[in-house]
Amino acid sequence: MPSRVAFIPRARRAAAAARRLLPAAVVAAALSLALAGCSPATSVENADVPKWRATALPTTPPGVVLQDSGKILNRDRIVQEAARVPAGNYLLTAVCDGTGKAFFAVTLDGKPVTEAGAACNGRRETTKVSLPAGGRVEISSSSVDAPLLYAYQLAPAQ
Repeated sequence: MPSRVAFIPRARRAAAAARRLLPAAVVAAALSLALAGCSPATSVENADVPKWRATALPTTPPGVVLQDSGKILNRDRIVQEAARVPAGNYLLTAVCDGTGKAFFAVTLDGKPVTEAGAACNGRRETTKVSLPAGGRVEISSSSVDAPLLYAYQLAPAQ
């Protein structure tokens, strides 16, 4: 069995080596974080919305009654409307890019019908919308996580 005396010098050498490497590791970690924070990210403010929409919602289904895309740069609602939308079942397809979530409120002649949301991960999300009567449909887009890109379309369910 080795004596305790032989173990102590090895432990001291290992601790000294760790103390020499620690400052270099700290500097490397700090540099990595600094570079990650300075790396150029796609800015929502400078995004090309038509180009983004062409990839986010590449097809337009037949009979689309309302659609929109753009940038939500603050917490203000963006409202679009379509007059004389017939009663029936529809699909609201929405997509969002950025951070957080975009919300879409659907009203019929000023009365709430449904609300939908889309996580800002670039994936399309669909919500069934049932209009019990024909009339003026409004869709308001908003987010508390601005800035972000959004797009949606309301089309008859197939």
